[in-house]
Amino acid sequence: MAEPVGVRRLTDQEGQKLQQSVRRGSTSSVRYRRAMMLLASAGGNRVPVIAQLVQADEDTVRDVIHRFN
Repeated sequence: MAEPVGVRRLTDQEGQKLQQSVRRGSTSSVRYRRAMMLLASAGGNRVPVIAQLVQADEDTVRDVIHRFN
């Protein structure tokens, strides 16, 4: 079985920027959902849980995490 996918350790600046995007309800729904995915992953959630949280496909969540890393 493959290793679980997870976001790398966020810098303080990255974490703050992602939290701002989520708190403000960013003007872009795509940016908001991506920020939610990354923060959820940084919080220790696994891909299936994140996919349910943001109502996205698991492959989409993995792609967003891989691109960020």
